[in-house]
Amino acid sequence: MILSTLCYMENDRGEYLMLHRVKKEHDANRDKWIGIGGKFEAGESPEECVVREAREETGLQLTDYRYRGLVTFVSDRWETEYMHLFTATGWTGEIKECDEGALEWIGKDDLAALPQWAGDRIFLRLLREDAPFFSLKLRYEGEELVYAALDGREMEVYA
Repeated sequence: MILSTLCYMENDRGEYLMLHRVKKEHDANRDKWIGIGGKFEAGESPEECVVREAREETGLQLTDYRYRGLVTFVSDRWETEYMHLFTATGWTGEIKECDEGALEWIGKDDLAALPQWAGDRIFLRLLREDAPFFSLKLRYEGEELVYAALDGREMEVYA
């Protein structure tokens, strides 16, 4: 089982800081656009992990962030992952180069045109709608999303 965080940093222009995963050769997220984040270290809380990962991947120190939900990923290829989802609207520092990919500010309306996991589109919509804290379960066969449930209730999955 993997414990991780993912954070969508939002600026005052309505853009998210996105990571285009292009630098690691054997990366399950290769060529996809995702938020920033990563795996827990021993003894970390979700908040400690997201702050550390933001600093490591972007050089920025989060000062205002919100815990938005828990996403359970189940796959026939990869280990089950429990991802703690955050948004952030405050930080200090300057963006640095990331060793996992290219960081770029992308308008929320432009995200749909980028290569992403199908499940990411679901939780990005929930973030845009300012949904209350949620639990989202996503099951993949290969890279195809075959099942989704929001707060324990199955959702329709669109190809």
